[in-house]
Amino acid sequence: MTKKQTDAAETPPKAALKGPAALAYQRVIMYLRNFEQQLDTDHELAIGSAGSEAGILQIEGIGFFDPDLITFYGRDENGMKTQLIQHVSQLSVMLRAVPKARAEEPARRIGFRLTSGWLGGEAGDASA
Repeated sequence: MTKKQTDAAETPPKAALKGPAALAYQRVIMYLRNFEQQLDTDHELAIGSAGSEAGILQIEGIGFFDPDLITFYGRDENGMKTQLIQHVSQLSVMLRAVPKARAEEPARRIGFRLTSGWLGGEAGDASA
């Protein structure tokens, strides 16, 4: 075996090192970015928990806690600080376009701030 073949056999691919929550986090960010690219200047991204009467959440951040939790941070329709914590096996969110919170300011876009693989966040839990 050559050195290159040995290294490849001994080192698992990066994706194999990620847990289910990290992988779900990356995929959700991909959907958020894509959805935001389709919005006009008068709308912002919000999520609704599918199958729930909890209302909507205007996203300010997203995070995960491997192996199994995804969390969304933001504000509800009344401007109250809100956090949704969901198990990856039950992850089901609805992306929604909502009128921007402040008419005089540009629409907020969070997709560009959510960097794949970033391990920051105030809580140290990989929240963006």
